[in-house]
Amino acid sequence: MTVTIFLGALLGPMALGVPIAFALIISGVALMMYLGLYDAQIVAQNVLNGADSFPLMAVPFFMLAGEVMNTGGLSRRIVDLAMALVGHIRGGLGFVAIFAACIMASLSGSAVADAAALGALLLPMMLKSGHDPARAGGLLASASIIGPIIPPSIGFILYGVVGGVSITKLFLAGIFPGLMIAAALCVTWLIVSRKEQHQLPPRQSGAVRMKTFIDSLWALFLPVIIIVGLKFGVFTPTEAGVVAAVYSLFVSMVIYRELPPAKLFQVFVAAAKITSIVMFLVACSAVSAWLITVADVPGDLAALVEPLMDNQTLLLLAIMVLVVVVGTAMDMTPTILIMTPVLMPIIKQAGIDPVYFGVLFIINNSIGLITPPVGTVLNVICGVSKLKMEDLMRGVMPFLIAELIVLFLLVLFPQLVTAPVSWFAR
Repeated sequence: MTVTIFLGALLGPMALGVPIAFALIISGVALMMYLGLYDAQIVAQNVLNGADSFPLMAVPFFMLAGEVMNTGGLSRRIVDLAMALVGHIRGGLGFVAIFAACIMASLSGSAVADAAALGALLLPMMLKSGHDPARAGGLLASASIIGPIIPPSIGFILYGVVGGVSITKLFLAGIFPGLMIAAALCVTWLIVSRKEQHQLPPRQSGAVRMKTFIDSLWALFLPVIIIVGLKFGVFTPTEAGVVAAVYSLFVSMVIYRELPPAKLFQVFVAAAKITSIVMFLVACSAVSAWLITVADVPGDLAALVEPLMDNQTLLLLAIMVLVVVVGTAMDMTPTILIMTPVLMPIIKQAGIDPVYFGVLFIINNSIGLITPPVGTVLNVICGVSKLKMEDLMRGVMPFLIAELIVLFLLVLFPQLVTAPVSWFAR
């Protein structure tokens, strides 16, 4: 009965168009009234405590870094470097998109920011060279979701804070799976684009390549600084967000000089707006998370999946299917905030490593960004390309299947996640 009340109070208001943050509070209040615990002070206290977290300070700084990266020329230089290296080969613009997505993922940690940058910079080039618009848009959307997987990742920060898991370990665990997804996209693009007739950009000379590489060095240093700093304990993930924001501001304003002081206020406001949405969701989710624990909702769910508790692979597959279904109707941030406190006790009871599960969970949520009807990244690409959603879905389908195959492999072979973490921890 508890689960029914919680889901009804959450999904009912959402179906009526109530914002998810308020639906989370409504579901929490409904549970409180059912349990006879209603107190407005408890609601207010949990909302305040939900946002009062030092690790969450990384979110606004990485959001700011992403905005500065797109405005200050870092994104464009990464794309230029990829163009100089692989743009001339057959299907090269697609490989440029994947390569650029991996580098940009290590700068911003946001799929939406990467999708906006890749769509604006690369989609016109791909259409001009003769690529199918739907297929090109589908590749850009699919490549953009590498953003929350390769560190720094806002998704990992939220999961780590809500689930009480080491964010540093999550960051390091996301590197190899993110590269696996990039490799799967490369293979898929090679297959689906081989029959296309398109114009190839001219091959760049060695001198041009070297000049482009040198010009992009300042942008490429940022992921190196973050990963090396985290591995050797120079700074925490929260401090890494500060480093990323300050470094990107310095490079954009002093080195590249593409971010004039007059635009700085606009960039700060844009980052603040996105941050406020995320932080308000986090604060409101604390109410329902507290009630989920008090009402022992995880215990009720654990009883339902008890037959799978002895088989970690089957349990993970069942959870991944559930998250895929939820991801079609809910955005990434609320899914993490709602499902993490529900699933974490079950994961621990089954003896599954929370870091390993976190990687699978965030990959699954990232895939949800390119599944309709919500599909935030799809909406971004549609807005940039003026494509219809049904056309873009046709283009994204082969890449979506490839990413689901990678997720399935990671479920079957946990060492693909755990082994790199062990290596980084040395």
